[in-house]
Amino acid sequence: MLPLGMRDAVVAGLASSLSHLLVLGLYLGPQPDSRPALLPQLAANAVLFLSGNAVGAYHKALMERALRATFREALSSLHSRRRLDTEKKHQEHLLLSILPAYLAREMKAEIMARLQAGQGSRPESTNNFHSLYVKRHQGVSVLYADIVGFTRLASECSPKELVLMLNELFGKFDQIAKEHECMRIKILGDCYYCVSGLPLSLPDHAINCVRMGLDMCRAIRKLRAATGVDINMRVGVHSGSVLCGVIGLQKWQYDVWSHDVTLANHMEAGGVPGRVHITGATLALLAGAYAVEDAGTEHRDPYLRELGEPTYLVIDPRAKEEDEKGTAGGLLSSLEGPKLRPSLLMTRYLESWGAAKPFAHLSHVDSPVSTSTPLPEKALASFGPQWSLDRARSPRGLDDELDTGDAKFFQVIEQLNSQKQWKQSKDFNPLTLYFREKEMEKEYRLSALPAFKYYAACTFLVFLSNFIIQMLVTNRPPALAITYSVTFLLFLLLLFVCFSEHLTRCVLKGPKMLHWLPALSGLVATRPGLRVALGTATILLVFAMAITSLFFFPASLDCPFRTRNVSSMTFNLSWELPGSLPLISVPYSMHCCVLGFLSCSLFLHMSFELKLLLLLLWLVASCSIFLHSHAWLSDCLIARLYLGPLDSRPGVLKEPKLMGAMSFFIFFFTLLVLARQNEYYCRLDFLWKKKLRQEREETETMENLTRLLLENVLPAHVAPQFIGQNRRNEDLYHQSYECVCVLFASVPEFKEFYSESDINHEGLECLRLLNEIIADFDELLSKPKFSGVEKIKTICSTYMAATGLNATSGQDAQQDAERSCSHLGTMVEFAVALGSKLDIINKHSFNNFRLRVGLNHGPVVAGVIGAQKPQYDIWGNTVNVASRMESTGVLGKIQVTEETAWALQSLGYTCSRRGVIKVKGKGQLCTYFLNTDLTRTGPPSATLG
Repeated sequence: MLPLGMRDAVVAGLASSLSHLLVLGLYLGPQPDSRPALLPQLAANAVLFLSGNAVGAYHKALMERALRATFREALSSLHSRRRLDTEKKHQEHLLLSILPAYLAREMKAEIMARLQAGQGSRPESTNNFHSLYVKRHQGVSVLYADIVGFTRLASECSPKELVLMLNELFGKFDQIAKEHECMRIKILGDCYYCVSGLPLSLPDHAINCVRMGLDMCRAIRKLRAATGVDINMRVGVHSGSVLCGVIGLQKWQYDVWSHDVTLANHMEAGGVPGRVHITGATLALLAGAYAVEDAGTEHRDPYLRELGEPTYLVIDPRAKEEDEKGTAGGLLSSLEGPKLRPSLLMTRYLESWGAAKPFAHLSHVDSPVSTSTPLPEKALASFGPQWSLDRARSPRGLDDELDTGDAKFFQVIEQLNSQKQWKQSKDFNPLTLYFREKEMEKEYRLSALPAFKYYAACTFLVFLSNFIIQMLVTNRPPALAITYSVTFLLFLLLLFVCFSEHLTRCVLKGPKMLHWLPALSGLVATRPGLRVALGTATILLVFAMAITSLFFFPASLDCPFRTRNVSSMTFNLSWELPGSLPLISVPYSMHCCVLGFLSCSLFLHMSFELKLLLLLLWLVASCSIFLHSHAWLSDCLIARLYLGPLDSRPGVLKEPKLMGAMSFFIFFFTLLVLARQNEYYCRLDFLWKKKLRQEREETETMENLTRLLLENVLPAHVAPQFIGQNRRNEDLYHQSYECVCVLFASVPEFKEFYSESDINHEGLECLRLLNEIIADFDELLSKPKFSGVEKIKTICSTYMAATGLNATSGQDAQQDAERSCSHLGTMVEFAVALGSKLDIINKHSFNNFRLRVGLNHGPVVAGVIGAQKPQYDIWGNTVNVASRMESTGVLGKIQVTEETAWALQSLGYTCSRRGVIKVKGKGQLCTYFLNTDLTRTGPPSATLG
């Protein structure tokens, strides 16, 4: 119990034992009457000391091992808790970067339920519909903004320049949106749109959007003035009501739908570059805050002309001030010289804006605790100096774990202090040490105990020590040998049961009828009732055999040394009582009883109440024997030791029976304190293990949730760039691809289907059907054959996907070329599968929707932009043409460009020439329809011509 390290404790125990043996030998050696019993006594004392020291070392070693394990588990729990907190923050930031808080909580609950039920499985529902996370909001303003001239500029950019430019531009717009209480909804190429008044209603939502639009135009004007690059900003704003939320199962993006959203989009398309174009509804909400002028009809979009409502252009009150001050037109271009490309000028200027990088908050924490502050030695010394000593000898790895400045760490240290057991705790009852949660208490008592066999083995050593001591100090009566032989066989049987698992190899080679024997060890370790019974029986056997030699003395006998005349004493006076019973064995019987007390402490995980009961039973039994039934033995021993007059004998406190009783009480209370400490540390160890297990499970769930969320924003091959240990945050993610197949698949008839009335809850039920369509499309992505298809986004009823984004370049250029075209076939099959899904939905919803698909393949640039709401997207002429193939296509057909048609021909598909059509921004293009109803048969060149 002393606060010493193991080595110091062993040295102290051996030194005290050897000194006692030395003094005893030097003192009794010269006395003639003591010589015959001296060697047996010295041998018995040596066995006694060796057994006591071994039990003490064993107990201390197990306790230190358990305490170290508890300490490490506490650190691991702290590590897991910090990782859990980090993961919670990560997924919270990540979820909030995709969705508003009110929607994030609802969707997170469903994702957690899905993760706990099984990966990828959907929770059981009472209906056949997918969950719909859409709500209606009134009193909002919608802003659409498009960068005029950006498409031409983007064609001159390198992939890195393009992604950096977009991130800086939209990062700046996100900052402006935050300043004016607007929420960015989505980025569509170079189009940016946001809403004010979501998710909380704002009375100034119209003013917020107008201010934002004006600031966006000013930012672009400054950019144009500084670089000389001819770009501008066209902004449209409308106020009304929206349906907002998330549809589909993958690649969630918060979006808004309504007729008012459509009108806002057309307000941008029919606007004037450098101006903010607003409707009459927005103007009414401005309440004269800004001067406006009539927009006229020359710039009107066909949708606006058909609507026939007047629209207005906001007059920027600071535009005149900027014109008066003048601008540093072409500042960078004049300084850098005329040779720099416009895209490079733009990139250099935009870098000065310093927009945040996407997922900057997802810095992965691998270290459990901070290593900035070394742990004070006094923190460890609070529950034992040996911890400070052991730490000095411990490897550096442990130091790394302990070096922490976290306040929670010191709470862990405090809880490991043995004095903590008496204080109020939320986990324990301070009096009984029972867990406050009944289920946890039940789980603790039913927990497995693989170390039980070692407890039994050490108790067997105590049993052997008692046997050797009694055989040394008695005359070896046959009855004693027989008794010990029977008990020895019982012990061997017990040890065989406990260690039977180690005999597996031998047993398996024997008869099959013995193959059940190795399972006995597992039964003992896992069955609490069996463990308690065997442990109690083992201790009682040691107790019984400790006092066996006393039963060979009569219950009462007149001591011959009391009646003997002192004057007639001789030095060869015998130490034996009548019947050749050695009187010198009396104190050793007491020592054996003390070893019996120690045997109870060897079962570390035995409950405190049972230990108390056994120790109390043994205390009462020992005191009854030595103070009552066999008290005469003590008196007789005193009479033999002090043969003189009675007044020359020692005081009553030095009588063996009283000294023995005092030692019994001392060991009783000492072992009770140890038993309570054991109970506390065992329960604490169980508690930390349970907490660690729960926190690891929760951490794993959170990590899976974070990964699922991140992969819901990014493709699977891109996500590790942002969550791995080697994650670099200083560079924007961008990647150029030489051959990517881009698909746009829309359901144009949904626009006519969509309506807003009381019957369909202002369009909510129409969106429910759209959610079913998109969700069914998303389910196709989980099929192995479509694993190479990457969903990019949805734009209202248009589904955008791509293949070839996860392709890796090989060493052989010809193999790369063949592989680059192979994924086009996957995309065609995916398009056909989309049509099949839509047919099934038509059958169940009694509709007749048809799919219109456009395909194109070629080089694209992929990247992640936007710090506020990171978004993965692809850009390039290939994407623009694919979009035009869809918008100029025919219902029920897949339209492709001529280059894509020839590539599909090499894969065995047939195409029919549509002819030359006019495509916005591209002029005249020759396009083809894919014959999806034909199988991959013979050369289709005849139909391609």
